[in-house]
Formats: sequence, C-alpha cells, structure tokens
Amino acid sequence: MSSYGNNSSFSPSAPPLTDPNEPPIAHPYHPPSSSSANYSNYPHQSHQQSTGYGPVSSYGYYQNPPNYASSFPPGTDPQVIQSFQMVDRDRSGFVEEKELQQALSSGYQKFSLRTIRLLIFLFKNPSEYFPRIGPKEFAALWSCLGQWRAIFERFDRDRSGKIDATELRDALYSLGYMVPPSVLEVLISRYTDGSGRRPELCFDSFVECGMVVKGLTEKFKEKDTRYTGSAKLTYDEFMAMILPFIVSY
Repeated sequence: MSSYGNNSSFSPSAPPLTDPNEPPIAHPYHPPSSSSANYSNYPHQSHQQSTGYGPVSSYGYYQNPPNYASSFPPGTDPQVIQSFQMVDRDRSGFVEEKELQQALSSGYQKFSLRTIRLLIFLFKNPSEYFPRIGPKEFAALWSCLGQWRAIFERFDRDRSGKIDATELRDALYSLGYMVPPSVLEVLISRYTDGSGRRPELCFDSFVECGMVVKGLTEKFKEKDTRYTGSAKLTYDEFMAMILPFIVSY
C-alpha cells in the first residue's frame, strides 16, 4: 500500500496554531492560513534531550560507522544524524519500526509501536515498499515531533506530562479542528487502561491523535473545496479516505 504522504495536499507536520483572537467559525476546521506556524519559542532540533526523543546512547557506537551526513538535508543537526547512525545497526541506510522506536524513546518518554507504525506510514518515501524511513524522512519526522511537542507542552497546563480529554479538545480546537464531543470520546477511549479512570494521553498518543485528525481532515478538505464543513462522497471515496489509516498501524 502506498504511503498516505503520497498526496501532495497532506504534509506530515503539525498544523499551525490559530490566532486565539479570531472569532469562532461555523465549520469544523479552518481554511489554509497564509501565515506559517509560530514555533519560534521552541527550538526544533537543539532541544532534543528535554523533549524525550534525543540521541540514544545506551548500546554503544559502531566501529567505523557509515557516513550518513551527505544523505541528510543541509543544516541537519549533527545529533539527529548521530541518532540515526546509532539505531541503524545493520547499516542499511534505513530505520525500521523497532529502530525508530529506540531512536525516539528515552528514559522518560516511550513511543508505542502503534504510534511508530503510524509515523512510518506517514513519513516513508512513497516509492519505498518496506515500512522504513531513510535519512531525509528521519530528519523531517524529528522536526515534526518538535512542533507537536511545543503544542503538547502548551496544553499540558498542569505539567503532568499527560494530556486529558479537556486539554486534548482545547489543543485540537487551537489547531482549527472543532472535533465533536462524540468523536473526541472515541479518540480518547482508545487509550483506556481498563481501570475506570479517565484516560490521559502521553506525548506519543497525543501525536497519534493529532496526526490522525489532521490527516483525515486534510483528505476531507479535498472534497470540501469551499470549506463549508460538508461534502459529497461516494462510497468508494469514503472507503479510500478512511481505510488507509485504519490498516496502516
């Protein structure tokens, strides 16, 4: 199955934060903004250690590791390159799900394989058959997670390291997604632990929710060209829109 990132209308990144002074809108998402997201207070790649997906150093370094620097976009932080090198243990030039999980996890931030699979699905090169990403995709993913981390920290108001249902609703609304309460309930219920307590999302689950909502919204926007919040879909179009996300991870 081809990557969802194939479609030029969907960019696997965090959407821009909306202006809190703007009046509310009638439809469930904002039209494209001419201004880019403002993450100036959050250094995407120079702040890895405090964000929970810094370079992994628990299992040593290669002898004579391959030189990946030329495969990364110009200006990529050397720590990002080093992190890729350290988890690409077979020196294939790609990282697969377990390797990516190792790279993005730290002592206090774990990424579930479910989230990892979604990220690979969204970021892998469309021409790549296997579920793995190369240096360019790895760098893009790293930057994207920095953007999502900035949003997460903004709405984790009690600094618990987790996002509850109310904070998730507010975070999605700030990004322009007026998710109905019933849909929000479905999203948050995915992370129940069976204890009966209100579910809370760690960073990886927050990214998973955000990327799914953003991805499906962008696909819907292709049909709602006037941004009215409604569109006509055939059964085939609906299935083609939904199923890739369901079966990808």
